[in-house]
Amino acid sequence: MTQPTAGVPAQSMPDWPLPTAVVGSYSVPEWLERLKTDYYQRRISAQHLNDIHDVAIKAALKDQELAGLDIVSDGELRRDNDIDYLLARIPGVDIPHRAKSDYFDYYDAEVTRPLPEPDDTTAGLAEDFAFTAAHTDRPVKFSLTGPFSLSRRIRANSAYADEADLIRALARWLNAQARDLFAAGARLLQIDEPFLAGYPEAADLAIEAVNIVTADVPATWALHVCYGNRYARPLWEGHYDFLFPAVLAADIDQLVLEFARKGPGDLKLFRQHDWDRRLGLGVIDVKTPEVESADVVATRIRRALEFIPAERLVINPDCGLRHLPADSARAKLRALVAGAAAVRAELADG
Repeated sequence: MTQPTAGVPAQSMPDWPLPTAVVGSYSVPEWLERLKTDYYQRRISAQHLNDIHDVAIKAALKDQELAGLDIVSDGELRRDNDIDYLLARIPGVDIPHRAKSDYFDYYDAEVTRPLPEPDDTTAGLAEDFAFTAAHTDRPVKFSLTGPFSLSRRIRANSAYADEADLIRALARWLNAQARDLFAAGARLLQIDEPFLAGYPEAADLAIEAVNIVTADVPATWALHVCYGNRYARPLWEGHYDFLFPAVLAADIDQLVLEFARKGPGDLKLFRQHDWDRRLGLGVIDVKTPEVESADVVATRIRRALEFIPAERLVINPDCGLRHLPADSARAKLRALVAGAAAVRAELADG
């Protein structure tokens, strides 16, 4: 097994019940939004922006630590959105125009020839992880936007007659990045498929691609599927039954799903389908800045315990916190941690 990079703290899932985590993204300060847009308008340099990202990530880590989270992330603060940071690094994906009027806009990416097979060229993701891990003593979750969702933002594909072959090629590239991340010490990896809920008929293909990403990378793998979080609004509505039975074949250790906004109705699916792995339980609604109380969080956890035992629950927000004001994000995380602690104490008291 590849040894982690020297100086990186040990990375593993906490062994106590109801560990707390973020899904991935963290509140983006208004000043960072402006500076990112300044970069795309060529008013500041890439090096200047990278230095700014370093500062923002350190601040996000401190917020998560002070809230008491067991598992933290870099807040995905180097990423403009859930797609472009990866597409811009994939050989063979063409982005004719890289200027943006707003940093959060999507590139108009295209694929005009088959993607080359992954080589030893690094995309910089392992370095992103190493920076984050060096600035916290908590386990770090690192997320990768999944191949199905990446394919939905490629506007023109003249290279593959079958869209499934493009998705598989993207998955092979992501697998190479996962290997780099594992070699750097990353042990908690997550695949985000925010577009899958809009294409429920593609569940089998998406899970096939997930298994390409995770192949021969013995990390603890999570799969996050939500109903969209663009500008803090859902893009679709529905139920998680579309994931089953396809997701039962996924080579993952944990599903990370939203339940705070949607309610607990879909929890019955995990009993119905004998799900025997972890569930990342969404207990914080990221579509509203209104802060839940610790009691509300605890009630949501207790409902889930009727279907999933405590040792297989991880407590997290519904989705990323990108669109929340910083004070709301901090308060929501504190409520999440306090609610989980209250239920953990109840379980310990028997």
